[in-house]
Amino acid sequence: MAAPDPYRELRDRLIDAELLFPTGVEGLYGRSQTYQEIVAAIDRMVHRWGTELKATAVYLPPVLARSTFNSTNYLQSFPDLMGSVHVFRGNDRDHAELVRRVETDGDWPALLEPGEVVLSSAACHALYPMCSGRLPLGGRRYEVSGFCFRHEPSPDPARMQAFNMHEVVYVGDHDVAQRHRDEGLVHGLGLLGDLGLDVTPVPANDPFFGRLGSALAAGQIEEELKLEGVTPICSEDKPTAIISGNCHRDHFGLPFGIETDAGEVAHSACVAFGVDRITVALLVRHGLDPAEWPGPVRAGLFR
Repeated sequence: MAAPDPYRELRDRLIDAELLFPTGVEGLYGRSQTYQEIVAAIDRMVHRWGTELKATAVYLPPVLARSTFNSTNYLQSFPDLMGSVHVFRGNDRDHAELVRRVETDGDWPALLEPGEVVLSSAACHALYPMCSGRLPLGGRRYEVSGFCFRHEPSPDPARMQAFNMHEVVYVGDHDVAQRHRDEGLVHGLGLLGDLGLDVTPVPANDPFFGRLGSALAAGQIEEELKLEGVTPICSEDKPTAIISGNCHRDHFGLPFGIETDAGEVAHSACVAFGVDRITVALLVRHGLDPAEWPGPVRAGLFR
């Protein structure tokens, strides 16, 4: 008899409660009104912080200009996670062949061509071309949010293929970027702690691809460029990251031609809230009916 799978069990509980709805694809769900109300409340929480920082709010679509994507280095680092949008550009004869292949289970995607966009893998990626040129004194802060996609199908409901991300980003001087990450992550951990979540900060690395990726990941941990806040959702031994603080250095400043007011290459940093993961963590921590959550949690979140 197979051992119980806590990830599948949690997914099934959320589906049985009609908080999530299966679509036939692993890691892709419809969301209930109740689930969306939690998502919206988390977004408002992050927005309140962004407003305190006088950050410019930018709401981004789930697709990204291919030209922007090509400058992010994402394909070199995470080719297994990206998603490309392909379109039909053929004539009537090509369309007839397309229909024939669809109706005969043929290879109809081979008749498509890459479009002008790819699926967005991080909410902030579309932001950096908007920052090209010289920044004002002190740099700028942005609050960016939107749907993202990463191709990592999983039964874990906290690891969706299509998910909400909400970030508070700084672009400007190196020292301020570092401080934004460090102080911002502490503030974000406090916000989540106020919601009754037990979140622990840990050094982390992104899932870089291939043999070179192992070296990149080791360097990322050694230099503490990425820190995550993790909380137990399905496992105490393997807690889930629900917030991260990232120092990008000049990774985006160089390719997008972003300069500080002094004319130096701009650095950037972000504090990223995994909105869907936080939602699932709250449902596990406090129960599947938000109406029965502790009063202080409801008062702090739904306002």
